[in-house]
Amino acid sequence: MNIREQVTRTVDSLSAPELRQVAEYLSFLRFRSRVKRKTPINEKRLAKLYAEFSNDDRQLAEEGIEDYNNDLLDEDNK
Repeated sequence: MNIREQVTRTVDSLSAPELRQVAEYLSFLRFRSRVKRKTPINEKRLAKLYAEFSNDDRQLAEEGIEDYNNDLLDEDNK
């Protein structure tokens, strides 16, 4: 008996709740196989993007720091 026949026999004997669990597990296996096929992260490209936007991020943070500091002071004075 091959593996397909063994699985088929086992599945045929499962209750409805057990079948739902099997269906969920099969969905997980399919999802995992799709994730594994995705292209791995290109670290050089990611570093380039980080560098490209780091000045903008820093500027936005510096612009908002005064408001943040004022909000903290207001909370302390309550």
